[in-house]
Order: sequence, then structure tokens, then C-alpha cells
Amino acid sequence: MRKFLSVSLAVGALAVLVGVVVAQEHRGHGMGMGPGMGHAMKGGPGMWATTTTQITEQKANELAQQYADKNLAGFKVERVLPSTGMPHTMYSVELKGPKGESRTLHITPFGGVMPFGGSRSS
Repeated sequence: MRKFLSVSLAVGALAVLVGVVVAQEHRGHGMGMGPGMGHAMKGGPGMWATTTTQITEQKANELAQQYADKNLAGFKVERVLPSTGMPHTMYSVELKGPKGESRTLHITPFGGVMPFGGSRSS
């Protein structure tokens, strides 16, 4: 009886813990977005936030070139690709380097700039 009670208590505690984790995940984050992702989409800490209103394709181009000028010497914007997600548009920006290498940046709807991976040669 004691063993049954111990196992039942352990299973019950685990169920409560799982319930709390699931509730935290769904509370305000939605669709699997973890803590901090809401800030990232608004250009939060660690991002290069420029505005609280949605940016245009032209502004995304400017932000990408500013980022390249500061962090990727000799890189120029090759093309800006809009991507409509949820209620806002974000951008993938392809950059071309002086030796033919390429880089991709992600521009959030509110002006945050995030680099993707390393360089690729053409």
C-alpha cells in the first residue's frame, strides 16, 4: 500500500509539473514561441530596433545596408524578399560580398536585424 501511495504521489506531482509547463507555454506566447520571442518580433533587446510601427520594403533595404556597412565590409544589398507572417510583413535580405560570397539577413516587421548563418560562395 505504501509503495502504491508513493508511486501515485510521484505521478501526480509529475502531472502537475507538466500542466504548469504547458500553461506557461500557451500563456501569451502562442504557437510555440518561447519567452522573449515577442520582444524579438518588436526588435527587442539584442536587436537593432528602429520603430514601433511596421517598416516598408525600402526601409528594410536601408536597415540591411546600414547593418552591412557596420558589420560586413564590402557587402551590398542584392535583393529584398518580403514575407507576410501573421499580421505583419518581415523581410529576408540577400547581401553579396566583394568576392562573390553571400549572406542573408532577417528584418523584423519593426526594424530588428538578425543575421542568418555563415557566408556562402556563389
